[in-house]
Amino acid sequence: MEKERDVGEPERRERAEPLSDLECNIVQNTWARVYESCEDVGVAILIRFFVNFPSAKQYFSQFQDMEDPEEMERSSQLRKHACRVMNAINSVVENLHDPEKVSSVLALVGKAHALKHKVEPMYFKILSGVILEVLAEDFGECFTPEVQTAWTKLMAVLYWHITGAYQEVGWVKLSSSAV
Repeated sequence: MEKERDVGEPERRERAEPLSDLECNIVQNTWARVYESCEDVGVAILIRFFVNFPSAKQYFSQFQDMEDPEEMERSSQLRKHACRVMNAINSVVENLHDPEKVSSVLALVGKAHALKHKVEPMYFKILSGVILEVLAEDFGECFTPEVQTAWTKLMAVLYWHITGAYQEVGWVKLSSSAV
């Protein structure tokens, strides 16, 4: 029987399966379509994320009290963050054939979110699912099962690298009593 894991204990990390050259090309080709409307897609992703997982808003003082998706959509702060998220994904996608560059981009993202923003890493896993959901809905005609598989692998790679950065900096979840 497996020992129950303490919430503050980092989960055992199994290395994400790397994308094949074909999968890299698939991701890059579909991303070209997505990135044409980068800000709108990013905003749709964040709104879905915050509506479905309102606890994630705790990390955003600028819009943590917003409940209405239309109000979120008008928020310049949310739009700016959506662009940062999409640009980080763009850096990864553009460099899929350069694993060291991908690792370095995602290490920066992970370390900033662990040390500066104190975001729990589970939100990256949740956000990955939301990204896949929104892309499949908004780009359904090109999001075939093969494309979905490649993107799912990419999200696993992103999560693996980001959580690796959390471990590297010795991130430990702060309990409310320690704050």
